[in-house]
Amino acid sequence: MRLRKVRPADVAWKRERRAGRRWAIYGALLGLMLALPLFAPATWLADVLFRTSGEHLLLADAQGTVWTGHAVAVLQGGPDSRDAAALPGRVHWRIRLHWSGLRLKLRQACCLKDELVLELHPGLRGFTVTLPAHAEAIGQWPARWLDGLGTPWNTLQLGGTVQVTSPGFSLQSTQGQLHLRGVLDLQLFNASSRVSAIAPLGSYRFSVRSGPDAAQAATLTLETLEGPLQLSGTGQWTGARLRFRGQARAADGHEAGLANLLNIIGRRQGALSVISIG
Repeated sequence: MRLRKVRPADVAWKRERRAGRRWAIYGALLGLMLALPLFAPATWLADVLFRTSGEHLLLADAQGTVWTGHAVAVLQGGPDSRDAAALPGRVHWRIRLHWSGLRLKLRQACCLKDELVLELHPGLRGFTVTLPAHAEAIGQWPARWLDGLGTPWNTLQLGGTVQVTSPGFSLQSTQGQLHLRGVLDLQLFNASSRVSAIAPLGSYRFSVRSGPDAAQAATLTLETLEGPLQLSGTGQWTGARLRFRGQARAADGHEAGLANLLNIIGRRQGALSVISIG
């Protein structure tokens, strides 16, 4: 038998070719790993938001990618709930890398006055979402959207407009606790309800206020701006627990027209309807 003589150059060439194939495979895998999050479908973001919101906020018919997409914003009553309410039109988002984390930009023709910018800062034990200061209202939403959350909103079927304003606000999640810092005002204008023939019921402001210390409890305040239905109350959010005490009553001359609504809002104590949470 005659043996074939192999030159060292041939052996080296074959080794280089095999090494080249391995590097090509490694490069393809690395490219796939980088491209996967870059082109991750918008449904991934919708799923994360749905689960972290306790199945209350749904991005329905999500299209595009995690980084740039659009969907229909839906509120629903949580697990196994049949209640749901969608905002008109679609909400559009863009997520981009920022020097301290991520920057989220939102647009929605029905409800946001201008493009809304949120900053997301990840940390070792949680994350922080920051809403920069706004000189004017951030946006306004139909109160009927709250029907999707189920009881008692689907019973009240509120009419009117919810407007949000803030001179700066942040939400920090750390080890399962949610800390609020800054000021956030929610105002309900020209409220109405299907369980009351009186319309409008009035206009109201719900305020969240907290100092710069993350461990400090946030103060909650409910007040009536105007109207025959008088609402008031105060409370605290301590990071893991909500405590609120308030009351509702009818202005003079409107007791009969608001009796049914007052029975639903809280526990009756004479002319008052007592609201107690936590």
